[in-house]
Amino acid sequence: MLKHFSPQSLFMGLLVAFVGFASSFAVILQGLKGVGASDLQAASGLMALSVSMGICGILVSIKTRMPISIAWSTPGAALLVTAGVPAGGFPTAVGAFLACAALIVLAGLFRPLGRAIAAIPSPLANAMLGGVIVGLCFAPFKAVEQSPALGLPILIAWAVVGTINRLYAVPAALAAFVLVLIFGVPLPDGAFAALGSALVPPVAFVMPQFTLASMISIALPLFIVTMASQNIPGIAVLKVHDYHPRPGPLFTVTGLFTALAVPFGGHAINLAAVTAAMAAGHDAHADPARRYWAAIIGGVGYLVLGLMAGLVTSFVALAPPILIESVAGLALIGAFSGSLVAAFREPSTREAAATTFLVTASGISLLGISSAFWGLIGGLAMLGLSRLAIRLKPRRIIP
Repeated sequence: MLKHFSPQSLFMGLLVAFVGFASSFAVILQGLKGVGASDLQAASGLMALSVSMGICGILVSIKTRMPISIAWSTPGAALLVTAGVPAGGFPTAVGAFLACAALIVLAGLFRPLGRAIAAIPSPLANAMLGGVIVGLCFAPFKAVEQSPALGLPILIAWAVVGTINRLYAVPAALAAFVLVLIFGVPLPDGAFAALGSALVPPVAFVMPQFTLASMISIALPLFIVTMASQNIPGIAVLKVHDYHPRPGPLFTVTGLFTALAVPFGGHAINLAAVTAAMAAGHDAHADPARRYWAAIIGGVGYLVLGLMAGLVTSFVALAPPILIESVAGLALIGAFSGSLVAAFREPSTREAAATTFLVTASGISLLGISSAFWGLIGGLAMLGLSRLAIRLKPRRIIP
């Protein structure tokens, strides 16, 4: 195996870890706090997710000799931002995370369930994702309105670097965020000295609690978004690069590693899509049989970054919340535009997709269940009605 290692894969693996972590850790923190996590619990969740996906990525890449990159569920975290704190607080959300992990395991073991998730119309799944993240995508522009001196540098860095190389757009915004925080935000005395104490990895055990409302409003939408927006596209990315792993075992493994992260505040890990394309692409190595080392190095990088989660979150906590949301929103603009293009591509499903998007984006909560679930139900109802109308419509007989 060592004979397949190369400097090219080393560089790409480090880039995978940096891009995967830096481009969306702010979304993870916001998502966990959105369902009631404290700063310590959010940091613990970030650490648990990063360590879990690092170990999982290393093991599955070694086992399959394929560049299978693992990531946390960024769309799932974006969903949590708008889900609201459930009755019972964060422990109830953690119970929903554990239920989601069980569903992912079942999706891998029980083929009909996996097929049922795959059968959810892609336009509706994408519309739900778009409705979930649209609110967060407004944050960069709201930050400019609230404080141009703080918000504009982040937005400009993202836009300018993105026109040169989209891959570095979000890391550039993150670098601008760090500079703005250091030079533009008044910090309390001893703020940086306090960061030294954050070098110890944060660990907060949370005992799960279970309620029917949290199962429907958090666990089920989180499962659907993770499968439809991450796991299934992750398999598709691998197939595009001529890798053909068995999907079921991979889903099961990510579900098991999700379950390991859940008691410490993590919500879900899954197959990566964007970073999978990096690790599986030509830039990782000219020889496809040697590219799995990029995913292994990426997993090692996630392990290291996860152990530094306390330092990362303590530093981020010094910033105004709108700036954190700004970086998270910029990280999701690509996902938002892609989801809408996919949602409204087909004329026959546009009304159903629009219903899903609008209901989800409205943020309504009925019977304690979040808008993501009702958006999907509304979209499926519209799709069913439109198909029923087509069947009942009299066919014109040509004489």
